[in-house]
Amino acid sequence: METVNVVYIIGVLIVLAVILSCVLTVTQGYIYVITRFGKYNRILRPGLNFKLPVLEVVYKKISIQNRSVELEFQAVTADQANVYFKSMLLYAVQNADEETIKRVAFKFIADRDLMQALTRTIEGSIRSFVATKRQAEILGLRREIVEFVKDQIDQSLEEWGYHLMDLQINDITFDKAIIESMSKVVASNNLKAAAENEGQALLITKTKAAEAEGNAIKISAEAEKEAARLRGQGVALFRQEVAHGMSEAAEEMKRANLDTNVILFSMWTEAVKNFAEVSKGNIIFLDGSAQGMENTMRQIQALMINQQLGPNK
Repeated sequence: METVNVVYIIGVLIVLAVILSCVLTVTQGYIYVITRFGKYNRILRPGLNFKLPVLEVVYKKISIQNRSVELEFQAVTADQANVYFKSMLLYAVQNADEETIKRVAFKFIADRDLMQALTRTIEGSIRSFVATKRQAEILGLRREIVEFVKDQIDQSLEEWGYHLMDLQINDITFDKAIIESMSKVVASNNLKAAAENEGQALLITKTKAAEAEGNAIKISAEAEKEAARLRGQGVALFRQEVAHGMSEAAEEMKRANLDTNVILFSMWTEAVKNFAEVSKGNIIFLDGSAQGMENTMRQIQALMINQQLGPNK
């Protein structure tokens, strides 16, 4: 009786073990690939699943979640400068379709083989792009590099069952000597730009000053010209008025039977008086003798006669 009970218990345990081995729970975010006798059979999606024990085996657990990996590698520019890149790659399985899962499961032996192929493909694409550019251009071509790599590897990833979601180039550096030389170039360019700006400012300042000085000279010359014209008109008008007054005085003296030389004598005395009043230290030599005055009067009379005869000649 006891032997029967032991056999019964063993049988129950075996049945339970078989049932439990048939039950398989697939974690969310994963898809299991099942093979039967080493050949692909089917896929198991997240949740409770059943498989035949011994006959069916979980060949690979494939994650359909996003994956990221950091890459560091070196490239050489067209002018033989070493460039060091640090980038972050974000990729995932294209979709959960059976054909896509089969490509992901059987294209590579292990995930490390996939990562090696993916890394080498991205490095090769970036190196081929960098090899056509000069070091001075690389820092400004971060976006172009990313777009070039995506165009190059999208087809390969699709054949492997993956999709490149994002590629970020986080850091681009050069050798220390190149960085120092680039810093010197930037500093010299800044000094050059500052000198050019200073020169332009000085040129503008001097140009404006010259224009202002020229305008001032022009205005002064025009003012002097106008003043000279007005002075000439004033002198001419003065002479005209003097001549007119002298003519009227001479006519009056003739009608009164007086000698017109009195007018000349009066002009002479007024001139001497004006010299004495207005003079500012200048010395004027005059012959005050009777003979000197007579000579001066004859010279004035001759001048007046010549002025009267001038228009008739």
